[in-house]
Amino acid sequence: MHKAVILAGGLGNRLKPLTQSIPKPLLPIGEKSVLEIQLQHLAQSGITEIYIATNYKADYVESFIGDGVKYGVNVKFSKEDIPLGTCGPLSLLRDDLTEPFILMNGDILSNIDFRKLLDSSLKNDSLLTVVTKEIRTPFNFGSVKVKDEFIVGVEEKPDLVLEILAGIYLMKPEILGLVPRNEYFGIDSLIKKMLAEKMNISRHLMKEYWLDIGRLDDYEEAQIAYEKHFKKY
Repeated sequence: MHKAVILAGGLGNRLKPLTQSIPKPLLPIGEKSVLEIQLQHLAQSGITEIYIATNYKADYVESFIGDGVKYGVNVKFSKEDIPLGTCGPLSLLRDDLTEPFILMNGDILSNIDFRKLLDSSLKNDSLLTVVTKEIRTPFNFGSVKVKDEFIVGVEEKPDLVLEILAGIYLMKPEILGLVPRNEYFGIDSLIKKMLAEKMNISRHLMKEYWLDIGRLDDYEEAQIAYEKHFKKY
């Protein structure tokens, strides 16, 4: 596996006013942008052929990143004429994605071990491996256990533990046959389509650091995380 696709075409509405002038993947985190950190992490994992799918402020992204040589990778850009969602952009790259490849959102900070993801996914009989992450969310109410009409237990403000989509996927090229051409198509639609057709979908539960920079609070957390996890890239 030497290829990855990074989705960098989102509007970043939840991060306004920051994204009014700067596309979300180029927001500065420490001394680098989110996209630069991703590119260098991929390069260190031996993934050197990177396709960046753009839409919003596409020219800005392309002029900033260039050919990728300074990050140790070879970057090519795929520009959408219309919004294609989180999976539709792959339809523009059918001829290029001829081996297993990574698909990831352009607003994620993570030091996931891509080699471990590849090893685990290739052992499974599935065209798609979904990376997941356990998230703990504080619950602000006391939870009770009830039997008949009596309370038999109580837990004060327990944390909710949810396993969520991490926005990182390992795909085999045959999966591209399920993606409609030049049509808005989300990763959720792909997963539902595969489940409806009873196709296997693998799951890789990551333990490494992960942050989705979707809101202003997340962006502030990313600045702190940079020093601890990403300054080395």
